[in-house]
Amino acid sequence: MVKEYKTIYEDGAGEIVEKKSRFICHIFHVTSQEEAEAILEKMRKKYWDATHNCYAYCIGKKQELMRCSDDGEPAQTAGRPMLDVLAGQKLCDVLAVVTRYFGGTLLGTGGLVRAYGGAVKEGLNHSVIVEKKLADLLRVTVDYTGIGKIQYLLGQEGLVPTDSEYGECVNVTVPVPVDDAERIRAAITEGTNGKARMEVLKQLYYGNVDGRTLLFEE
Repeated sequence: MVKEYKTIYEDGAGEIVEKKSRFICHIFHVTSQEEAEAILEKMRKKYWDATHNCYAYCIGKKQELMRCSDDGEPAQTAGRPMLDVLAGQKLCDVLAVVTRYFGGTLLGTGGLVRAYGGAVKEGLNHSVIVEKKLADLLRVTVDYTGIGKIQYLLGQEGLVPTDSEYGECVNVTVPVPVDDAERIRAAITEGTNGKARMEVLKQLYYGNVDGRTLLFEE
């Protein structure tokens, strides 16, 4: 499995204006070509009166599938610069659609490239991007005398528990990146003199959004 990748957590939209032409960009999280095509069809119907509806998408955790369209604009002036922005930011499972309403003034090749690329950047600025990391979901069980040490160790690693249960003992559930899992388990064992019990509940992806640690089962 891919150990980490960036994608869209919340869709967004942004708009720029160049010489009275409006460039409206919508950003979507998609996981298949079929899903992307379905959204494109809806966007074409919604903006049926637009001059152009250009698009670019990267699908797969390694950007295995990439497609783009100039939709009538001069070749390589719309879809390609849009795709370059998505690929340049290493975004996966993402679709960008830029709708243009012509303002009456020709922008030229360079102007179109800058406008379409700039519109995608503006759309991304209004979206929420998450970096997902493959992790072991680790449950640590420790007595009350050891919980302070666990909290300290996790804080040193920048790891935030997603659940804590206080009973006879304390159960802390935390996602640990797979590359660091063995080292962190060893540190917990050493830090609690072997008193902590640990269990890997499952493997999944996690990411941090607005200070929150979110879990993603895929």
